[in-house]
Amino acid sequence: MKVGIVGAGFVGSTAAFAMVTTGAASEIVLVDANAALAQSQAQDIAHAVPFTHAVTVQAGPYEALAGAGVVVLSAGVGQKPGETRLDLLERNARVFAAVIPAVLAAAPDAVLLIATNPVDVMTQIATRISGLPPHRVIGSGTVLDTARFRALLGARLGVTPKSVHAHVVGEHGDSEVLLWSGATVAGVPVDRAAAQLGRPLSAEDRAAIDEGVRRAAYRIIAGKGHTAFGIGGGLARLVAAIAGDENLVATCAVLNDQVVGVPQVVLSLPRVIGARGVVDTILPDLSADEETALRRSATILKEAADGVEQRMGWSS
Repeated sequence: MKVGIVGAGFVGSTAAFAMVTTGAASEIVLVDANAALAQSQAQDIAHAVPFTHAVTVQAGPYEALAGAGVVVLSAGVGQKPGETRLDLLERNARVFAAVIPAVLAAAPDAVLLIATNPVDVMTQIATRISGLPPHRVIGSGTVLDTARFRALLGARLGVTPKSVHAHVVGEHGDSEVLLWSGATVAGVPVDRAAAQLGRPLSAEDRAAIDEGVRRAAYRIIAGKGHTAFGIGGGLARLVAAIAGDENLVATCAVLNDQVVGVPQVVLSLPRVIGARGVVDTILPDLSADEETALRRSATILKEAADGVEQRMGWSS
């Protein structure tokens, strides 16, 4: 499947490299406002092809996206000193207002995969600008947070993260909700599995894992200025699921009619991902505390999205 990536910075280029190493795409086109950057990234990534999979990697203008089945949007601007979150959202909304029509003019049938932060609100903005049905506008959401949760749980229990089933829902950000009540290993609730493995989970262990998931990006950014590898791998996995019509369950963000009583909000829940985008959604069983936390997260995201839409003059 041909995949377009708009925004050839750290996230876009790393996602492209991950798609090459995993064979998630057959052709990748990088598009960036800085054409020289896109061209250089494409050439550098293409030089890894002899060691991995037979993927064509090139740079080009928006017209080169023709025929793409998925277009990843990782374009955006950084936050300026003293700038509020809504100011940043408004500037990135204006970027999307220019980018999305150009993408759809070239690739009208593509699924849009949103990676630009804050990803939940940007996914809502992309849905509005594109006019596409919500199942075709997917935010990467908490796919990375879920991976971090599983990785930390697996490390604590001494098992591979691939054998841990646990999800993070809600915002990709500070209000995200770790679903401890549904976490399992080998189908066994995580507390019972931990006890059987001789590694019981204390309240302190849970708090450390929660903090490790919730604050991971802050630590990484403090050390190297950005995150890229984790989300690049996550985007490649989602692209593979769409290309292969896998019906993969992954925690992604799309526009929901309502979630726990909050209407018209984009946030992450376990989604079934196939060739058409989001095929279905699974609402996990939630404890009372988890439901309260998810409602709070949904409310925060709804207020942020409404705020930027009002500032852009889009609210009805």
